[in-house]
Amino acid sequence: MNNRVAIVTGAARGIGEATARILSEKGAAVAIVDLLEEESHKVAESINASGGRAQAFRCDVSKPREIEALTQAVIAAFGQIDILVNNAGICPRIPIQDMTEEWFDKIININLKSVFFLTRAAAENMKLRNWGRIVNISSTGGRIGGLYRATVYSASKGGMLAMTKSMAREYAPYNILINAVAPGGVDTPMLQMGGEEGLRKYVETIPLRRLAAPAEIARSIVQLCSEETTWVTGATLDVNGGVVMM
Repeated sequence: MNNRVAIVTGAARGIGEATARILSEKGAAVAIVDLLEEESHKVAESINASGGRAQAFRCDVSKPREIEALTQAVIAAFGQIDILVNNAGICPRIPIQDMTEEWFDKIININLKSVFFLTRAAAENMKLRNWGRIVNISSTGGRIGGLYRATVYSASKGGMLAMTKSMAREYAPYNILINAVAPGGVDTPMLQMGGEEGLRKYVETIPLRRLAAPAEIARSIVQLCSEETTWVTGATLDVNGGVVMM
């Protein structure tokens, strides 16, 4: 991935951080995008200290104006955009009867609207070189709608899968490959929000009987971002320890 430039959203920790680090190890320059400024700067500093190239960018990906500013800032810093990983997301556990319009809009805006506008903005630069890789991070919830007290989250992740297919068709003539990864249970702060007992019961449903480390998901993401992926677009890769088999 030498001479490639990647944007990774939600890259201050978890799957996003692991993806950014592996992309850097493969030779890409990486834009660390997150609202957690202190943490994202630490990730960028750590990558740079290891001999990579990274810079932290603050962006509220739910706001298209900030997305436009982000893409211009990344181009100014690194010269181009080749890879985009739409990883930023939230998963508040809210029962259906307690869901408010404010929370509904916030979940959809961060998890789904951001994917549309950031993909569109990044793809315009990718078109100039007739090459691009975009990976959208969905969820088993988007596959089966089965996450407890996460109905709107599951809807946003299911919508992402449909959007991935549609965008893959539209950008295929420009050699921009757009795919999705649907992780299962990953050992990140987001999953811990479900409670200890709920987490224990969930692990029991995983054929591999454990949670994934963020890097295990990240390696699959990076593979879809690489030069080796040339004939895969509009696909969803299930990385879930066997919970969902399609």
